[in-house]
Amino acid sequence: MLALIAGRGALPAAVAAAQTVVPVVCTLEGHVPEGLAVDLSFRIERLGTFLNTLKKKGVTEVCFCGAIDRPQLDPSQIDAATMPLVPVLAAALGSGEDGALRAAIGVFEQAGFAVRAAHALAPDLIPPVGVLTTTRPGDGAEADVAVALRVLAAQGAADLGQACVVQNGSVRAREDASGTDAMLVGLGRSAPPLLGDGDPVSGLMDMAGDMLGEAADWLSGEGAKPLLFKGPKPDQDIRVDLPTIGPQTARNAVSAGLGGIVIVAGGVLVLDRARVIQILNDAGLYLWVR
Repeated sequence: MLALIAGRGALPAAVAAAQTVVPVVCTLEGHVPEGLAVDLSFRIERLGTFLNTLKKKGVTEVCFCGAIDRPQLDPSQIDAATMPLVPVLAAALGSGEDGALRAAIGVFEQAGFAVRAAHALAPDLIPPVGVLTTTRPGDGAEADVAVALRVLAAQGAADLGQACVVQNGSVRAREDASGTDAMLVGLGRSAPPLLGDGDPVSGLMDMAGDMLGEAADWLSGEGAKPLLFKGPKPDQDIRVDLPTIGPQTARNAVSAGLGGIVIVAGGVLVLDRARVIQILNDAGLYLWVR
């Protein structure tokens, strides 16, 4: 029997819908998935008891899917079944995102559960290779993708985000813990740079001219339009936290003035693919699975 360790968002419901046998839906307390009834809710301080409950229900496989915030461990709430796991949990909560996810996988595997990847359970979430929209990438897209690959490699080495926005070889935005959609919403809203020690009036004029020139290039479409690039981190365990885009990402890309979205083939899940393609087609953006 399969149990989904579900977080927020639409991914858990998509994975559940792809199963022929209804899975047990479990959530870390405070994380409710979209469009999916929850069977079991647990606290990190009672993880040991939760694992025992899954075994009693006949669960043999688990799938981590959806967004989960890093929980806070309250020592006063730890029960007897979880006490042996405290050293592992404490180390996981004090490590980076990748380290925490690997520790979580280890805890479930040590308890006898097989950890299944969301894309293995719902393979249709992985799109085919190629340009899936009527609009195609421009001549500058390949060069910007090369820049984005270097950026993501550096971000992955630092255990940071899985996406960035690049235009004409320059990085416009980098994903952080708030996620891709938040990055797109905030694109272009960054504060102007501080003035140097020179003449404040001429400095202000120079800064204003630079900002107006950048805005004109952005709006006029001169050169390559910015693209969103998204992919898994280097050496990431793709059984958990595989990057995901969906209709909201497409809408935010349109609102941010992007030229299109590029994702790593086999490494990014696409929720409601038909709707994503429709939104991008309607706005003249591309989706390139590369």
